[in-house]
Amino acid sequence: MMMGRHDAMFGAEERKATRTGATLKRLGKYFGNYWLALLFTAVFVIAGTYMQVVIPDLQGQAVDCYLQPYTASQFASDSGGFAALGSAEQTDAAASNCTYTTPDPNASAEQVVRGLGGLILLIVGLYVGNAVVSGIQFFLMSWAGFKALTDMRAEVFQHVHRLSMGYFTRHEAGDVMSRFTNDIDTLQQVMGFGLVSVVQGLLLIVWVIYNMLSKSWAFALISLVTLPLMFIATIWFSQQARRAFRVARQEIGSVNADLQESISAVREVQAFSREEENIEQFQAQNAANRDANIRAQVFTSALAPALEALSYVSLAIVAVVGGFYILSGQQMFGATISLGLVITFIAYTQQFNRPVQQISVLWTNIQSAIAGAERIFNLLDETPDVTDKADAIEMPSIQGRVQFDQVWAEYNAGEPVLRGIDLAVEPGQMVAIVGPTGAGKTTIINLLPRFWDVSQGRVLIDGRDIRDVTRRSLRAQMGIVLQDTFLFSDTVLNNIRYGCPDARDEEVVAAAKLARAHDFIMKLENGYETVLGERGAGLSQGQRQLLSIARVALIDPRILILDEATSSVDTRTERQIQAALDKLLQGRTSFVIAHRLSTIRHADLVLVLDQGQIIEQGTHQSLLEARGFYYDLYTSQFRRQVDEGIAEEETFFVPAD
Repeated sequence: MMMGRHDAMFGAEERKATRTGATLKRLGKYFGNYWLALLFTAVFVIAGTYMQVVIPDLQGQAVDCYLQPYTASQFASDSGGFAALGSAEQTDAAASNCTYTTPDPNASAEQVVRGLGGLILLIVGLYVGNAVVSGIQFFLMSWAGFKALTDMRAEVFQHVHRLSMGYFTRHEAGDVMSRFTNDIDTLQQVMGFGLVSVVQGLLLIVWVIYNMLSKSWAFALISLVTLPLMFIATIWFSQQARRAFRVARQEIGSVNADLQESISAVREVQAFSREEENIEQFQAQNAANRDANIRAQVFTSALAPALEALSYVSLAIVAVVGGFYILSGQQMFGATISLGLVITFIAYTQQFNRPVQQISVLWTNIQSAIAGAERIFNLLDETPDVTDKADAIEMPSIQGRVQFDQVWAEYNAGEPVLRGIDLAVEPGQMVAIVGPTGAGKTTIINLLPRFWDVSQGRVLIDGRDIRDVTRRSLRAQMGIVLQDTFLFSDTVLNNIRYGCPDARDEEVVAAAKLARAHDFIMKLENGYETVLGERGAGLSQGQRQLLSIARVALIDPRILILDEATSSVDTRTERQIQAALDKLLQGRTSFVIAHRLSTIRHADLVLVLDQGQIIEQGTHQSLLEARGFYYDLYTSQFRRQVDEGIAEEETFFVPAD
């Protein structure tokens, strides 16, 4: 079942995966605020590439300008004898290639050595300068890259908080977390060194090809004969790797989702002795992730040696063809090939092949990053199911009058959960909602704070359609106490004032006293400064509920929603919680999903739901007298509570002061 859900989810994502070009364009937008750093990076990239391109040319000129022009007799008279290199045509061709200096056949050996030494120092200086600008450009690009990733991470986090509850029912928390961790981490590996290396490598390739063509187009074409094969290999291997890495990113999301679910449900796993089955399921998911990564590595690993082999072929072609024309003295399509030109082309070929191989090595990270970016953008492209209108206003101070006007609601299209609900609640009334499982009780309370929207009809508060006001201003005046209380790994003090961060300490203590939580808090090791474990570990269920009630009491809501707040505690703890709720409910409109008779008896209005409709409503006593659905429900579910001790039940609610 788990595997099927992942396959369906990721299959949909695969179909709407963004194209590489569009993904890179969207990534580029995050660098907009750091254009100055990118500008300087571009300047240093160009400067560094220029230095790399000039160095082979100067190496060739060292031969053509300081060795080729001088005859053996001239060198013999000054330095003991050098053989003349090449024919007279090659010497003339070499001279025409000298841009750094003008050859002088009559120069002394001392002058030649001095000039050659100066050229060598210039080459060394260019190597040092290239190293310096490379360091600067990598620092600037890394700085801008980390800034852009910080902005992206913040945008994703904000977007996740804007998504509606429906998104989180369709996607697992582990997979969403994977977008923040694994997918953004893959981008982080590329944004600095990888991105600059690719850009500079592409610029170097273009520049080298241009220089080669400008010096000898025929020799350049021969030298680049393997270029089409390199591009074909790169495109094919990269396409296969990209598909494989997309699958790998999806599989690691599945691994994270299963891991998060298993850790969260570790008590249930051990209680039902499902450890072995969970381990087997995780191993299967982990194996799928392993296989996807291996497949991706196969293609990326095969690309580098294929390109390296083609680069050796290129070097061999340059050396053999160049050597042939030097030794034979023939011209290549009207151009004379000098020894210096051959040396320059050998260096150019090495420089050309180096960035191609480097890009191929980085392609592993690049493809993984693109696949990760696509998943991030798929998340950012998710549209919230519930949004504020463009002209939505702030919700005025709520009095507490609530009306449901022919409300229909559905989670899946065509499958209504509520059917034509009509309801009117006056300020300060307490409404108890009862009914069998799946009747629509939770859906009603989800509509009030607009966790979900109605599909038909209206929900009105004080006569105002709640879709006409902002969700933030609406929810700020509501308090919700759920059956499963969530507490953060923070101090008790901060947990209580989570909904009201600016509350003073004495206000927090007053809320805790109202919720009858003050006494047990003071018995904790550090009182209100005690740091709670994850989800309130170390506290009982009742204590967590009391803290939840204190948290709601602090925000002083006008409408209160209780979702089975006392259903999972013992009778003694329920008395404490119920006493705290009695204080909290005073003067507020409240909606209570209840399974306890003590709550229902004190309600001003009891709604009986079945199959998404209100089939009965009234007070507890009037509904019993009607002897309808509620009476049957009461006799089957609640009568046992009365038989076990009605006197105890009747004391659950403490009279209001």
